Amino acid sequence: MDIRPEGDTDSGRWPPLPYAEWKETAATLQLWTQIVGKVRLALAPWQNHSWHVTLYVSARGLTTALLPHPRTSFEIEFDFIRHELCVRCSNGAEGVVALRPMTVADFYRQLRGVLRELDLEVKIFASPNEVDPAIPFAEDTTHAAYDPIYAQRFWTVLLQCDHAFKKFRSGFIGKCSPVHFFWGSFDLAVTRFSGRRAPQHPGGIPHLPDAVTREAYSHEVSSAGFWPGGPAMPEAVFYSYAYPSPPGFAEASVRSQGAAWNGAMGEFILPYEAVRTAANPEQILREFLESSYAAAANLAHWDRGNLELGEDLSAKLRRT
Repeated sequence: MDIRPEGDTDSGRWPPLPYAEWKETAATLQLWTQIVGKVRLALAPWQNHSWHVTLYVSARGLTTALLPHPRTSFEIEFDFIRHELCVRCSNGAEGVVALRPMTVADFYRQLRGVLRELDLEVKIFASPNEVDPAIPFAEDTTHAAYDPIYAQRFWTVLLQCDHAFKKFRSGFIGKCSPVHFFWGSFDLAVTRFSGRRAPQHPGGIPHLPDAVTREAYSHEVSSAGFWPGGPAMPEAVFYSYAYPSPPGFAEASVRSQGAAWNGAMGEFILPYEAVRTAANPEQILREFLESSYAAAANLAHWDRGNLELGEDLSAKLRRT
């Protein structure tokens, strides 16, 4: 049997992702993911820190995972190999929206049509979060780009990040988020918790209720992730921050060539290009994740002995 992969298969495991070359696609795709994410928000049972709204990296793109509905369970997946948005139901019914250059308004209309045909009507708050201006989806004819090559490259990067973040997550036995994709901020993230309450977050994120932000940061965190870039920072980066940021964190030593503190964003930044072009990208990224977390946890006096899985026990469990 001759099985051949589809799409841009020559870009490598860590492909180039220059923001300037796909920023229009990134902006449009962020809004498309918000529409799908809001379907999950409307149907999924609530979880702390808005974990119930996120998307997950899949073997073909980004997925809602299984969603409950009074008529049938279903899943919505961005397939960045075939470039389709697929709605699959547990009763066997399916619907598809082709991913191609089109306005946010058209994408919103087509997805609503598919859900209607599948008898899966869902009412959502039909305006975006965390972007400015927040054009209602049904009225947005401004964002209309879709470059399939860069959409697939973005997903390819997410695949590598998902694996690296899950490996990093495995060493922590305290409260920790899944590795998941936030469609509001358009980033893949994983967050560790100390278990202690945090001071009230000031809020102020554009078009996001302060109550949501304050619940998300109700407890001390050390969070890391991958962001493909945006107007505030026009390059793909890995990031790591703590809330609240402990005294001395900005001056901490973080291992990983190219990593630096970004005062405007209040977090450590490691350019994606530095990881992609390294002789061992996985090692560079691992060093960044581990050392930035250690700096945050040590300076904030986390109880690391009770929150982390020791190396000896970790190795033993992996052999069972």
